[in-house]
Order: sequence, then structure tokens, then C-alpha cells
Amino acid sequence: MSRKLIFSSAAAVLMGGTAIADVPTVAVDIAPVHSLVARVMEGIGTPQLIVQPGASPHEYSLRPSEAAALQDADLVVWMGEDLTPWMEEAVETLAADASVITLLEADGTVLLDFREGALFEAHAHGEDEHHGDEKDHAHDDHAEDHAHDHGETEEHAHEEHEEAHDHDDHGADTHAEEAHAGHDHDGHDHGARDPHAWLSPENAATWLNLIAAQLSGADPDNAGTYFANAAAAREELAGLAEDIDAQLAAVRGGNFIAFHDAYQYFETAFDLPASGAISLSDASDPSPARVAEIQARVKDESIACVLSEPQFNAGLVTTVMDGTAAKTAVLDPLGSDIAPGAELYPQLLRNLAAALVDCLS
Repeated sequence: MSRKLIFSSAAAVLMGGTAIADVPTVAVDIAPVHSLVARVMEGIGTPQLIVQPGASPHEYSLRPSEAAALQDADLVVWMGEDLTPWMEEAVETLAADASVITLLEADGTVLLDFREGALFEAHAHGEDEHHGDEKDHAHDDHAEDHAHDHGETEEHAHEEHEEAHDHDDHGADTHAEEAHAGHDHDGHDHGARDPHAWLSPENAATWLNLIAAQLSGADPDNAGTYFANAAAAREELAGLAEDIDAQLAAVRGGNFIAFHDAYQYFETAFDLPASGAISLSDASDPSPARVAEIQARVKDESIACVLSEPQFNAGLVTTVMDGTAAKTAVLDPLGSDIAPGAELYPQLLRNLAAALVDCLS
């Protein structure tokens, strides 16, 4: 998208306009991101969810109430066109006067390449790419990195965001062009980035600060609460990541097949790589050759677990598992069975870990 979010303090004051005391009206695309925004706004306001639970975000028809939520929004938070290609036009048309945070283009977001083949090699996650400073993403450093963030004061966080976003936008623009160059919405282009970036707790922690900074610019009267909520949520995420790490230790090294390649951010965060995926993306059906390739790996390598998803064809999982001793479990990267709200995101991560442990044990 051509419109870029402006983070300068002067622009933030202007965005508030004559309604500085009003709580911003916020629209969010998917439930996991909505959960992060709801956590930052806790005690102040409630964001509106656009893509309803149980629906695929890749193809979605707006209901009148959802179109109205976009039209009324002061701020729109969405992943980006790689996940919801239909939403770009909706945002530009219905929310033309709103500020927009496109998380897949935001500074600090870690992006991974799609894994194109049906079979994955262990730890072959592709090179991480950042919109910002290079970081060490080794699994053992995860908790330490987040713990360091917790010591920031509200004033320091404000300064960080002003400095981070007052820089020349040229680099971000160039990266966005590279990330989307040649991208087709079936997800087959080798240059495309995996849009399921919300399954990285590190990305979630980055976005919490980003959301708090933007809301604080629009609503300075509540800035302290936004940043306090974000700081508390980051601390909770760090503790949750440690708990999940310990939980997955018992099955680390186990082999599983995903229904579609949606989990590599979670896999990377917790060092539990998948062996393959039945379908490349949620926007394409697997070819017979791809299904046969997965079937062969499940049999030849005694794959312990084949994962299904509630939105997609369970018959394919049955076909892949036929004649093997593999177990199955349902994983849902969107948390469709969890009530939308601030608790959805941490519960989503807990559910993913619990399902993997059950299936791999």
C-alpha cells in the first residue's frame, strides 16, 4: 500500500485533532492481532474485529457491520496484503482518513520465506529479515531479549518510537517492494514472505509497543495506560514463551506434518521444525503429486503426527495417514475456537503447544 503511517509527534497531535480526549476507534483484521490491540487498549476501549472467527482471512466478504467498522476507524491495524489481499482496497476505500499500521511492513518485524516444497529439511527456515536492527534470534536467547525490554520506562519507550520512525522511509519502501515483488496471491512465488508472522512471540512483543505508540499519539491522555499495558503484556509473553519452551522439551525432535505451512514462526521460536506440509498455503489446494510425496515421507520416516485444521479438508489428512501409525491433532493458527479478546493470543500459543505435545507424545 502506498500510504505510510506517520509517527512524528507533531503528526500524532494533529491526528488527535479536536478530539484529543476521545478514545480512538480501532479496526483490526484477524483475531490474534485483535487480541494484541485489545490488550494494549484494556481498560480504555475495545477494538473492532473484521475477519470473524472460523473464516479464512485470505478470501473474505465484508459484512455491512465490518465495512462500517472500517469506515468509522481512526486507526486500522492489519497484517498486510500477503495475508488478506482483498483488504487493501477496502482500507483505501472505506478507511481513507484513518491511520494504518501494516504489521508485515513494520520496523522490527521478523519475516521468513515461504517453504515452497512439500518436504522441509530440519531447521531450513530461510533467512530472517528485519525491518530494523539485526538481532540474534537463537532460541536460547528468546527470554533474555524480552526480559531486557521490560526495564524501559514509558518516557524511554516514547523516545525510542519517535527516533525509530522519524528516519528516512526509503529503506522501508524498498523492502516492501522487494517483499512483494512478483508475489501472487496463490502463494507460489519464491520471493513471497510467509504472512503468519503473528505466531512469533517476538513479533507480538514488537507490535505491542508499536500499537501503544500509535494509540498514545492519538490519545495522549491515556498514553501511560497504553504503554503500561504493552509492557505488562510483553512480560506475560516472555513468561509464556519460557513455559511453552519447557513444555515442548519433552517432544523436541519429534516429526510432524502440518496441514498447511502456517507454523514456521512458532517452529522457529521454539526449535520444533515440521517435516513438511500437505498444502503450501491456505489459498491453494495441494496437487496429487504433493500429497503422494507427503504420504511417502509419513510412511518411510515413521512420522508421528499429522496435523489438521478446522477450516480445511480433513479428508486429505486421512489420506496422508492411511496405512500408518501416525496420530493426528487439530491446530488452528487463528484461534477460531477462542473467544476474541485480550486473552486470545496467549491462549492460542498455549493451545498450539498442547496439541503438539499430545500428538507427538
